Amino acid sequence: MKTSIMTCLTILAATILASCNPKPYKAEEYKPEVKPESIIYLDVTQWTSVRSNDPDNVLKLWDVMHVISTVQGIVNRDAPKIYINYISESKENIDDYWLLKSTAPGKWLSDCEIITMYDIVQVAELFKDKIKGLVVYDGNVASTSNVASTIAGVEDLIAIRYDATPGSLYSRLIAHGFEPKVWLVNEDGTSMFHSKLEPYRWAIKNYLSQGKCSDEFAAYYIDQYWRKACGNATMNHHTLTNHDFFVSKKAFFFDLSPWSDEPATDDPGQAIGEDLLVLKQILLEIYNQNGGQKMLHIGGFPAWAYKYSDSKNIGGKHVATQTEWEFAMVISAYNAFHDADALSYGAICNSSFWQHYPLKEKYHQKMAWPTVDQLKAKGYVNADGKVNTSKKYFIAYVGDYDAASWLYQRTHNIWDNPDRGKVPLMWCISPILAVRAPMAMEYIWETATENDYFAAADNGAGYLNPGMLEEPRPISGLPSGVEAWARHNKFHYDRWDLSITGFIIDGNGKGMTEKGVRSYATFSPNGIVPQKPPFTNYAGLYANMPITRPDASMSDGIQQVINIIGLHPDFPFYWGRAVLQTPSWYVEVKEGVEKLRPDFAWLTGPEFFELLRMYLKEGHYNTIVSQ
Repeated sequence: MKTSIMTCLTILAATILASCNPKPYKAEEYKPEVKPESIIYLDVTQWTSVRSNDPDNVLKLWDVMHVISTVQGIVNRDAPKIYINYISESKENIDDYWLLKSTAPGKWLSDCEIITMYDIVQVAELFKDKIKGLVVYDGNVASTSNVASTIAGVEDLIAIRYDATPGSLYSRLIAHGFEPKVWLVNEDGTSMFHSKLEPYRWAIKNYLSQGKCSDEFAAYYIDQYWRKACGNATMNHHTLTNHDFFVSKKAFFFDLSPWSDEPATDDPGQAIGEDLLVLKQILLEIYNQNGGQKMLHIGGFPAWAYKYSDSKNIGGKHVATQTEWEFAMVISAYNAFHDADALSYGAICNSSFWQHYPLKEKYHQKMAWPTVDQLKAKGYVNADGKVNTSKKYFIAYVGDYDAASWLYQRTHNIWDNPDRGKVPLMWCISPILAVRAPMAMEYIWETATENDYFAAADNGAGYLNPGMLEEPRPISGLPSGVEAWARHNKFHYDRWDLSITGFIIDGNGKGMTEKGVRSYATFSPNGIVPQKPPFTNYAGLYANMPITRPDASMSDGIQQVINIIGLHPDFPFYWGRAVLQTPSWYVEVKEGVEKLRPDFAWLTGPEFFELLRMYLKEGHYNTIVSQ
């Protein structure tokens, strides 16, 4: 449904939800009755009009959104109670887009009562039985904001920056009876900590090492340094709206550089690599607490536009992609992956709410795996049963869906594109996104056409470097994490009927050996595409699992695909990757290339990997990998 923000709100309040009898906003004393079936709909869209050249309102925005996220995380931990309306993308109100689907007749929330409110202090008052007070942090020491989010989840406290100015959000909360319980600043407002890393070390000692935090979830989001570095950023880039889920899980929050060869750009006075030492301490502590038996789910992504890169005037010496790869390599050494909420679609709202969405035990692909006769009928297999090598077989990696935030924000104008279904597409979506955006995953699977096929995005059920799981392990020196990764993926691949991993980003990490390839064969038996495959040829076969290497980006369109299919004339299988392109774009590219190259064959995911398997079994390139 394509509507404006105001139309969405009108529909929400007056049409689809008319039977829910939404309550109107009233004055300061407004305190509605919250029944078990009630949902508080907190509209904070007024904050989207704040501009980065207005520092006073940027500060107010930060305070409001941080309070909201921590209140949500606490209240929504056990049941979906608070839903916020904040994010818009391409003039679509994204939060309403998803809520409207679940409040339609017969859907999950169709029998709810919706209470519309606009003030977070009023909302917090409704749930004083769940909120135990405040954790007060220091606006002059940026890292205390992340430490406050950690404590908020562990202690059920609202995270709020100290600001005794009359009328500030801090002053309002105090006036409404919310008492400070934990101080990360002295009670007179002077600093308790005096460096970036001091608060993290304190939190590690008093919370993480005490077993008070999750051993399964962590959160990597920019701290309040964003307030002075935001530049021309949109008001989603603070990613405070992402905190709620991780607060609900009692996750440890951090924002640290992964680099060992330079000081952190937000703390240039520290020793070289000191941020990294603290990061490794956090990862090792969590690893030890779960005994290496769980994969650590880290939400977030390096804030490369503001820190730890050579972008703009940041002062780092590494390009953004290298920072991404370095972070992935480091966390992989400790059995951790990230759910990569990267700019510029890094914000997601209401994951603490959606975590309660009732998924089915099993979902199924609508596209069937091809038979040899079907491949013969299309001219891909000759009468003698061998692959027709006169063709240029091409698969499009339809990405990047390795972040819940990207799926949340772009489904409305990519998946809902009217041309979807006109050409076969291999949608590469990480199944781990079902943890924070389960409603989006179900919606996509249930509305797929027979031309929509699903494979896993990089690098399976989460983004890590699988070679870094193998012994001997650089950085950490820990025992192998290969089996833990395989178990983790097996569950998610089985639920979503996945058998192909469309891309494996090895980045700065070492490539897989036979150990890692063997693990992928247990959950991705129909194919993998690693950057650093364990052979020198174009492709290989392991335990009947076809392996090929990625070729290049196809995001520039027709000519780039033409270039890709000219890269290796003697090997007829080609892979191109595009990011956040619409089905209409793929239709145009496919038709354009077909006009120029009659030998070009745009394949489905199953066709591509089945033909590749057949081709390798024919003995081409002597590509059987040892097993």
